[in-house]
Amino acid sequence: MRALAAILCILIAGGSPVLAATSPGKTTAPVKSTPTKPYSQPQPLKSASGKKALPSAKPASTPKVARPGARTSVIWKPSKAPARRVVSRVNVSPEPFSSAGPSPGATPRRASELSLQSGSALIVDQRENVIVYEKNSDARLSIASITKLMTAMVVLDAKLPLFDEVEVNEGDVDWLKSSRSRLPLGTTLTRHELLYLALVASENRAASALARSYPGGKPAFVAAMNRKAGSLGMIDTRFEDPTGLNPGNTSTAQDLLRMVRAAYEYPTIRQVTTTPQYTLALPREPGSLEYRNTNRLVRAQTWDIGLSKTGYINEAGRCLVMQAAIAERPLLIVLLNGDGRYTPFADVVRLREWLQRQPASAEAAATRTLG
Repeated sequence: MRALAAILCILIAGGSPVLAATSPGKTTAPVKSTPTKPYSQPQPLKSASGKKALPSAKPASTPKVARPGARTSVIWKPSKAPARRVVSRVNVSPEPFSSAGPSPGATPRRASELSLQSGSALIVDQRENVIVYEKNSDARLSIASITKLMTAMVVLDAKLPLFDEVEVNEGDVDWLKSSRSRLPLGTTLTRHELLYLALVASENRAASALARSYPGGKPAFVAAMNRKAGSLGMIDTRFEDPTGLNPGNTSTAQDLLRMVRAAYEYPTIRQVTTTPQYTLALPREPGSLEYRNTNRLVRAQTWDIGLSKTGYINEAGRCLVMQAAIAERPLLIVLLNGDGRYTPFADVVRLREWLQRQPASAEAAATRTLG
């Protein structure tokens, strides 16, 4: 026993970790056993460097990594940005002409070859008095500043002195739409100058001043506008003001075609509406004001345009009426209810390109005679 005790002492002194843990007088913490978990998925492996290696399998909820050359699908999520408000004015459904039959030797034209984007349109051959294109032409719509053609005709019909001066005052301020104007209140201009501003630049204060200086004032002027419309057979037209800012100024493409045809008979209106730019020297202001024609096609000077007027308010959309010679054909053009800023101008370009593609003999292959 003494010998065994001596051997134990020597081993303890030598620091044997195994025996030291079981030597008398020392208490060791019990070793906790980790219970075996049920199998769920392979545990991540470790590489030789100690870092986690990619698992050989991934959970079903983890997106798959696309292989080079493999097809991938993208899930679209809608934007939270507010949607742009769209104003509905007329159901835009293409209603191109239906041919009554081409003339002998002419190449038949399919309706699908010409499709204009304006909501309402009517294009007529002025010489032959036949319809070239028609779309929603009987829809009654707001006409915005197309109104100013009627304003000009009433002024000229009254034979008021064009070089008499008229003062622009508070009665000409737009309180309805709050449209901008470059004409200061108190400015004195001749009727001739006001006509240029109203028809070239669609200046609303100028149109208002013309109507206000009419005998009987604006109420009498608007009544004269409606009488003139009636005399032209514009049975679906109503005017509420001389500027077109009032959405109650309504008409149809069919009626406006009659108005454009009548306005074309006024040399002054033809000259003024086809002026690319007008310079106005204000009597009480230094320098001058430059006004550009609102019809960019007139400013381009590559078109043979005999009359022009644009219009826009929110209720009317983008509007354009013209008399123009295209592909050697004199045309009366009415385009209403365009959604985009350049829609009517683009439609006229489409019309020109379409007509230029037609054979010369196709001129007689119009749809039908305008009644």
